[in-house]
Amino acid sequence: MASGSTKAILAAFFANLGIAIAKFVGYAFTSSSSMLAEAIHSVADTSNQALLLLGSRRATRDATPEHPFGFGRERYFWSFIVALVLFTLGGLFAIYEGVHKLGEASHEVSNVEWAIGILVFGILLEGYSFHTAVKESRAIKGQASWWEFIRHSRTPELPVVLLEDLGALVGLALALLGISTAAITGDSRWDAYGTISIGVLLVVIATVLVFEMKSLLIGESALRSMRKTIVRAIEETPNVNRLLHMRTQHIGPDELLVAAKVQLRPGLDTAKVAAAINHIERRIREAVPIHCMIYLEPDVFDPDHPDFAGG
Repeated sequence: MASGSTKAILAAFFANLGIAIAKFVGYAFTSSSSMLAEAIHSVADTSNQALLLLGSRRATRDATPEHPFGFGRERYFWSFIVALVLFTLGGLFAIYEGVHKLGEASHEVSNVEWAIGILVFGILLEGYSFHTAVKESRAIKGQASWWEFIRHSRTPELPVVLLEDLGALVGLALALLGISTAAITGDSRWDAYGTISIGVLLVVIATVLVFEMKSLLIGESALRSMRKTIVRAIEETPNVNRLLHMRTQHIGPDELLVAAKVQLRPGLDTAKVAAAINHIERRIREAVPIHCMIYLEPDVFDPDHPDFAGG
């Protein structure tokens, strides 16, 4: 995994671990459902960072006969599991807890100063983690907007950490608002409303992540800019007349499968065809910053062939 992703994950892991401990202490003193929901949320987030680190470690295993393209998609799989954990252990639990407290005749929020102090402490730690994730993401997102980066990034860890940290910050603010309003008004239902709001927020974030990680697991092509770079590298290679057909697919964030049919200059003997193919492969690897598995086939243009109907 890229060092930037690792740094962001570790920052989030230690921040969430410290916050989870603090929130459980706060719940013990306050009996606030918002505080309990936030504590469970932080446990889920801490577990999620551990799963992301596990995925990155397993993705580095060497290819085997059963998995000839390696294990790069492990990072996508564990990121998908993270989204499911966030949905169930974070979002659904918070909604359940809030509805349960709302149905009670009354539940008193005591020692409000403890809750406020711990939530402010959590906001500071989550702010540091979020700042780290933003800083590391800026290095690779380029001119894309943040939404485009989350939607189209082929590196799963940074979008996951970004959305988790953003959700944590907003969740802390909602918990702070719910507890403070309950203390001011004397109506503990505001604490329950805050808890339900946190759950809905986490469900929305988890749903976005589930669909994005599902798309990566199924298989996504290289980004448009990278595809253009590969096409240019092929077409500008000596002895290449035209690129007939190309498909790309990420088999991991840092691994790309490239398959193409090319029409070479007529009259080349076998040795020159092999040399041209090798030259194309070298040019692609020089142009693309990640590891490429390349399969090239010499062919001639046939307008009736289904492969040549589109790129």
